[in-house]
Amino acid sequence: MKIAVLFVGEVHDRGFNQCALEGVERMRAAGAAEIEIVSGVSYQPNAMTTALETSAARADGVIFIGGQGNGITPPVAASFPDRSFAVVQGNVTGANLASYDVLQEQSAFLAGVAAARLTQSGVVGHLSGHRVSPGLKGRAAFSSGLRHVDENIRLVTGFCGTQDDNETTDRWARGIADTGADILFTMLNAARDGAIDACQATGMRQIGNATDWCAVDADVFVASAVARIDLGVERAVINLLAGRCPDQIEDLGLAQNAVELTCAPDVPEVVREEVNASAEMIAARQLEVETVFNGPEFELGQ
Repeated sequence: MKIAVLFVGEVHDRGFNQCALEGVERMRAAGAAEIEIVSGVSYQPNAMTTALETSAARADGVIFIGGQGNGITPPVAASFPDRSFAVVQGNVTGANLASYDVLQEQSAFLAGVAAARLTQSGVVGHLSGHRVSPGLKGRAAFSSGLRHVDENIRLVTGFCGTQDDNETTDRWARGIADTGADILFTMLNAARDGAIDACQATGMRQIGNATDWCAVDADVFVASAVARIDLGVERAVINLLAGRCPDQIEDLGLAQNAVELTCAPDVPEVVREEVNASAEMIAARQLEVETVFNGPEFELGQ
């Protein structure tokens, strides 16, 4: 069986895409299928559609990595009924289309809990790029975690329109720091370096996502909302090989050890304990993680 795995943007981004790539490489090494990586696809809808159609024409199955695939994949899947499709971080299904959702929002909620306890200024920032479903849910969950601890904390949140341009994220992160934020939760790909530069310049601490950024730079990163996107990729490949197409979205979260919040060494034990207690409650369905945000948004220059 030949499977094409499609990535929007830079695949070696030290974040979301690279985490997914780790799952692809593990499945490649297992030798169960011929797996082609299609990377560097533009975020433009026409470019994503063309890349998906081209991949489907030469593969038995196609996996779209990222929430961008939610709007692009269903019509392409319908036009290739003899192919199998999957979206990792998806919320769409069909006769030949499955979705796998690593619940980033659960670790984002925990990031909100930690940020609420760690902020000294009472102002916390959030910065993401594209307005796709996983990013929107992650922002809402982060806000939910903040309010779970302290309703009075101010959230300064924005989507800068890019996951990969560091100049843009540097400017946006500095703008958020200028509002008084001392902690910034980022959901970015290759453009995280811009936010890192801004944090180093302003003294704002950052909470990363997807991978464990505390292990990379604990001086900048006070925590990281880890989401094992690679496990979603593995599940998608395994089901494609078995000829299975789940008719419901397959979720992977705290209960499946697919997400967690890691903390830098200087995070007090009492904060870690509160994060762990919240994680246990979420896994046991005793604590609701909100996935809709209706608050104000930050616009650079305003």
